[in-house]
Amino acid sequence: MKGKPTSFDIAYKAGVSQATVSRALRGSPLVSIETRRRIQAIAKEINYKVDKNASALRRQHSETIALLLFEDPTSDDSLINPFFLSMLGSITRASARRGYDLLVSFQQFSDDWHADFQDSHKADGIIMLGYGDYTEALPKLQRLVEQGTHCVRWGAIVDGQPDVSIGCDNVQGGYAITQHLIEMGRRKIAFVGDVSPSCPEFAARYRGHCQALEDAGIVVCADWQVEARDSTEPVGAEAARELMHRDAPIDAIFAASDLLAIGAMRALNDRGVRVPEDIAVVGFDDVPMSAFASPPLTTVAQDSKRAGELLVDTLLQQIQGQPTASQMLPARVVVRRSCGSR
Repeated sequence: MKGKPTSFDIAYKAGVSQATVSRALRGSPLVSIETRRRIQAIAKEINYKVDKNASALRRQHSETIALLLFEDPTSDDSLINPFFLSMLGSITRASARRGYDLLVSFQQFSDDWHADFQDSHKADGIIMLGYGDYTEALPKLQRLVEQGTHCVRWGAIVDGQPDVSIGCDNVQGGYAITQHLIEMGRRKIAFVGDVSPSCPEFAARYRGHCQALEDAGIVVCADWQVEARDSTEPVGAEAARELMHRDAPIDAIFAASDLLAIGAMRALNDRGVRVPEDIAVVGFDDVPMSAFASPPLTTVAQDSKRAGELLVDTLLQQIQGQPTASQMLPARVVVRRSCGSR
């Protein structure tokens, strides 16, 4: 070996990342005892000496990313939107490939919330999945940015937003799924979802929906839109019952999420309304349970794998002092039996 041995030499010999070597040599419990002993033995073998000044400087970085989930209403005790579970795997793998650990927790928007993570060196930056009411979250996001917190959010890209976000092209997705329903012969299409500024994702899906109707020469009927603040099956069922109570002469329902759509299908079935023969139902997200719904749900898929990679890469660019910008990913229609044909 030529020159002074480095931690990268140890990493190569041990078959681990340089970040793992760094943690092992400072006795971090995040590294298994077996791996720590192997790394320490290699360090001794090649006569590696820790540069204490450099080590102190490096400790300003924890080599950890905080993934903070918003507590969503759910039918179980997880309080995690099932869409985020598929993204969680992608974020975990992307972090590991880049030599970072992942600290998973729930969001807490206290005044000194950021201090629990970046300022205390628990994490070098934050990825946020979900945020509840956007109008309420906005000043808190602004505060994070003003405090210099490295932070990237999964969610809608909104004009004038203070932070950086990675999101789906919800307008395009809403347009594409409505266009598909129209091609299947459906023209009286209801929309279930919150279209207020509090929920910019659902509002964007509704804009795409309305644009597809207008482009097809179909008049948008305000009575065929039902608010749904929470994205849960009971709320979707209640929205479907509300449409039936209004005697809306609809032949399709576009629900702004799969959970809302699945709840709507169950309510229709309880009333003896056949899906898709009488009313077609489509959703958005392509969560795993959508393929096993009865009937299997036609929906809009978001690229959760690419989203996770972009969230991690964008955050690491921020941590490294590089400029970053919000990015939007395309959506695609996944056709199953719930939309039928005519």
